[in-house]
Amino acid sequence: MSMESRISSWLRCYRCWSRNLEVQVHYDAIRPIDPETGIPTEGDDEIQESVVQCLDCMHDQPHLTFERDRVVPVEDRWERMVAGTPWVASCTVTVDADQVEACAGPEAVESLTYGAFGDAGTREFFTHVRFHKHHDDEISVHLLVELYARNPEEASEVLNNAARGAIEITSLAEESRPPAHAQGDTH
Repeated sequence: MSMESRISSWLRCYRCWSRNLEVQVHYDAIRPIDPETGIPTEGDDEIQESVVQCLDCMHDQPHLTFERDRVVPVEDRWERMVAGTPWVASCTVTVDADQVEACAGPEAVESLTYGAFGDAGTREFFTHVRFHKHHDDEISVHLLVELYARNPEEASEVLNNAARGAIEITSLAEESRPPAHAQGDTH
């Protein structure tokens, strides 16, 4: 298999299959200045974050990451997301109340989703918080979650691994994958 065909298997949008991608790199550093030369020294506190995004459908690509000046696949995700199909789960995740920063106001949905699935889940899943309930020191978050997987067992495993508390999956259904992006199509 040629290098190009190996790359083409994962270097595509997992939603519309377009290869029209871009990487957005955000770099932040605190760099002391050498008092003798006026040249900033190596960064004391450096952070680099990146997001790969499809320019056709504008979705982030959580199966791709930017490392050492190149885009590479996230090994435990790319095959599932590119070769899999979308699944929709109705589920409830019960977490300690201190895992949810806000359950009312404009930040509530993001905070409840993060409390239920953390950072990896919120970047990889499309979530819709239906409602939440308080039980003493716990919060039950009821959600609809769209994720990509190759079969129902894998979908359940991904949800279980991402949940930050006890999870109950009440339904799981496969949806059809959107058609491959054709050259010249606009979204």
